Amino acid sequence: MGRPAGRKIYAHAKLRRLRRERGMNQVELARALGLSTSYLNQIEHSQRPLTAPVLLRIAEVFGIDPEFFSEADEERLATDLRAALGDEACGAPVLPEEAVDVARDHPEVARALVSLHRRYRDAAERVVALASPEDTAALLPAEPHDEVRDFFYAHHNHFKDLDTEAERTAEGLGLGTAGRAADALTALLAARHRIKVVQAAPERGADARRFDAGSGLLLLSPWLSEGQRAFQLATQLALLEHSPLLDALVDAADLASPQAADLARIGLANYFAGALLMPYAVFHRAAEELRYDIELLQARFGVGFETVCHRLSTLQRTGHRGVPFSFLRVDRAGNISKRQSATDFHFSRLGGTCPLWTVYEAFSAPGRILTQVAEMPDGKRYFWVARTVTRGGFGHRAPRADFAVALGCELRHAPRLVYAEGTALDDPGAATPIGLGCRICERRDCAQRARPPAGGRLAVDPDRRSHVPYPVITDA
Repeated sequence: MGRPAGRKIYAHAKLRRLRRERGMNQVELARALGLSTSYLNQIEHSQRPLTAPVLLRIAEVFGIDPEFFSEADEERLATDLRAALGDEACGAPVLPEEAVDVARDHPEVARALVSLHRRYRDAAERVVALASPEDTAALLPAEPHDEVRDFFYAHHNHFKDLDTEAERTAEGLGLGTAGRAADALTALLAARHRIKVVQAAPERGADARRFDAGSGLLLLSPWLSEGQRAFQLATQLALLEHSPLLDALVDAADLASPQAADLARIGLANYFAGALLMPYAVFHRAAEELRYDIELLQARFGVGFETVCHRLSTLQRTGHRGVPFSFLRVDRAGNISKRQSATDFHFSRLGGTCPLWTVYEAFSAPGRILTQVAEMPDGKRYFWVARTVTRGGFGHRAPRADFAVALGCELRHAPRLVYAEGTALDDPGAATPIGLGCRICERRDCAQRARPPAGGRLAVDPDRRSHVPYPVITDA
């Protein structure tokens, strides 16, 4: 039956349903099975497991396969129920064992709850897709990460006061282009705060940065590059010297949970670090001069590809604006771990995104910069630049994490980018139609569609019993 040896089967709910479907009471079923009524009652109340002889007799009486009592379906149902009840919208998640009990004892109730949750998520996704980005936080109870993303979006991913403080510090340290930023910051932390920067032991999975206030030691991972060391040092400097400013920005955001407030504070400290290593005026001038060539900006400021992309998405100072970019980072499974935007590009908060988006194609060409002109369902077109980045990987057995990062802007800004050279920006036929995910995308001629949108169904080829290559959506 596909279960571990010695594992007991408690199938009271299924047995009770079979009995009721046949219109039998316990006395009648006990007689048919050759059992005492009390013994059958104990089985139906999970006080006794099904033995092999009783299981075979039940299969014979009801004309079913013994696999009917397999626990695989219950386990899948319990997993689905845990996922549904673990949703932020459902309040406090239930204990795993409670979900198992409900799936086992009341499977129809469990299926109804899972179905109700799926309907809710489908409806919520469609509402969010139609709402403006400013309204999404009010429409759905946000998780801490989503709250912080909404907070950054509300500021158009730009914090004037942090940029000003970072520029002032960078000028005092003589920063602005690639150099010995890590050494300068190490000396500054020692002189102002009596902090000693030391290299942590080369343990696998060690934190990039760990500060012990009691001993005054700041431990940095030995695997960090020079630019990464400088970024971690700058982040620590922000937490030490600009804590009142960070706190004021977080308090003004009125975030719903302490977890969101902590994440926002870390995000703002990271923002300061990027602004310190790439001071606004100097970086903006270099970006315009180099036509937003990310790799050349990497070389000039001594930081990584992802760090440059993130900084490019923050250039929104009044009077000195850069290209208004949207920035995101995804993994191979399609999980978006970073999404920030200086524009009104609306990232989906629910479900997956479009597999036709070049950010996913980047995984098939590691290390290469890919470009794409993408058209949204509303007809608005964007220019995207995407490339993979890898984290970790020091040592043969060390784990590696692969991501794809992408920058996108409205098509009218694309001529300012070096990556748009040779692209037919004015040709509507050159644009790839993408959406915010199959559940809410209304495109009816997409060969890549993974599932029908809410309220529709895919046409099925009756001969092949599968979705036709170019699915047609028909009204349900």
